[in-house]
Amino acid sequence: MRNLAAAPVFSLGFRPFFLAGAAFAALAVAIWAFWLYGRLPGANPLGGMLAWHRHEMPFGFAVAIIAGFLLTAVPNWTGRPGLKGWQLIGLVLVWLLARLAWFLPVSPTVLLWLQLPFLPLLVWVLGRDLVAAGKRENYPVLLMITLLAGCQAMTLWGLRIDDIGLQRRGVLAALWLVGALMSVIGGRVIPFFIQRGLNLPALPAANPWPTRVLLVSGLFVALTFALGLQDVPRRWMAAVFGLMGVLHVFRLWRWHDRGLWRVPLLWSLYLSYVWLVVAIVAMGLWHLGLMPQQSLATHSLAVGGVGGLILAMIARVSLGHTGRLLQPSKGIVLGFGMILLAGVSRVLLVPVSGLGLGVSALLWCLAFGVFLLCFTGILLRPRV
Repeated sequence: MRNLAAAPVFSLGFRPFFLAGAAFAALAVAIWAFWLYGRLPGANPLGGMLAWHRHEMPFGFAVAIIAGFLLTAVPNWTGRPGLKGWQLIGLVLVWLLARLAWFLPVSPTVLLWLQLPFLPLLVWVLGRDLVAAGKRENYPVLLMITLLAGCQAMTLWGLRIDDIGLQRRGVLAALWLVGALMSVIGGRVIPFFIQRGLNLPALPAANPWPTRVLLVSGLFVALTFALGLQDVPRRWMAAVFGLMGVLHVFRLWRWHDRGLWRVPLLWSLYLSYVWLVVAIVAMGLWHLGLMPQQSLATHSLAVGGVGGLILAMIARVSLGHTGRLLQPSKGIVLGFGMILLAGVSRVLLVPVSGLGLGVSALLWCLAFGVFLLCFTGILLRPRV
């Protein structure tokens, strides 16, 4: 047992959580797709398959990757040692038990109590180090994780009282909080990666106000979903999304360099961020009555944006933090393309063809399957 705690995979948070999150991403979407096409009629988690799918993609998959990233980034920000060994194993087991709980013979109340501990524990671990190091500039990240915990509680309470609307609002609020986190983290690392990856001079310091407006507006949008203000089109919300879209497009223009299209670790991040902008613009159009389904905006963000950015980030972090060259294999480059095409299929093919969901799910599962093939050995072995 002592050897288990000392294993390389439990030496830093990104290793077990990237592996677990990627495996769960592929498995959960495969289960969902098989059920949708009538191939798993016996699948019956507590609350039904839709409740399970809605909850597990943000609170199971995305949260695992966010945890792995932040448990690795915060030690770099603070200079304090990261979670490892038995403490890290314990946190992974809390996450894993929450995933299994849906298929255990337990009541909704027990399910709720098995799901809720993970995010508060993560907030405590991260907050302890950020506060001790006085890193106030990173407190917004801590706030977002805390709000994600609130969204999860809201979603699970909706399941507990059989309120589908409450579940939906909690999940969508969480998804747009993840989008806001993409904006915060992406706004820091993407221009830095482009500058370093292309050996460019550092960009002049940006005016902080657009970044602050994007943070506040991102949190505000998540709040409006939680309050049910996004249930019907509202023209004033179109103005909010319009402002966000303009500021994000300006970011993309500022970051752009033609050289990034030659570097897979850069174009994969850049195009995933484009999907965030697509989702924001689509929401604005929906509020103006120019987009038939809000679901198209939701899945632009969830599949192309969140899925794409996660795959690109976990590949780069896994290479960089294990001492490998930042040169991804052809397999994972293919995976980058597949996850972006999964977004295209989910948004553009689904409205016109029943095959769209299947194609999107297949591409998604293949993309994360490729990550596991390429990176499992790397993440299980010591740093080189």
